[in-house]
Amino acid sequence: VTLNTDGSVLPESGHAAAGGLIRDHLGRCFAAFSMNLGICSITRAELRGAVEGLQLAWELGYRRVNVQLDSRCAVEILQRHQDHDHRHTAVSHRFQELMQRDWEVSLTHIYREGNKCADYIASRGHQMPLGYSMFPTTDTTLVSWILYDTLGLSEPRLVMNEG
Repeated sequence: VTLNTDGSVLPESGHAAAGGLIRDHLGRCFAAFSMNLGICSITRAELRGAVEGLQLAWELGYRRVNVQLDSRCAVEILQRHQDHDHRHTAVSHRFQELMQRDWEVSLTHIYREGNKCADYIASRGHQMPLGYSMFPTTDTTLVSWILYDTLGLSEPRLVMNEG
């Protein structure tokens, strides 16, 4: 299965959320979760989403999981061993502990455009009570985003180049 996760922080308040979903190669969604994290950085939200999503995949019995995040920074933190004084060490170590279990886990960076479902679920976490909640896989907007991601639809993107 594929686990897509994402983090979200509201710039005006610093309020953070994370979320994700587990789906197969055909786009069928088996589980989704959302978390209201209170106030934290976007990197911490991204990392928490990855850890909680991987824990959920284990609990549901999936033993071959491709974790996909659209934060290159979070992927790099999870891929390398951190010193004990690094602010993300605890969550990074938790991810590494989960990866050491008896299963196959891969971790990849994907572009934000391929992670619209997880982005939607993470943003919904802002409206939920503090903590972890299962997200309804029958949510009509989520179903639309799953179709969007599965079809690989593109959208224009403006990139500003200084110089």
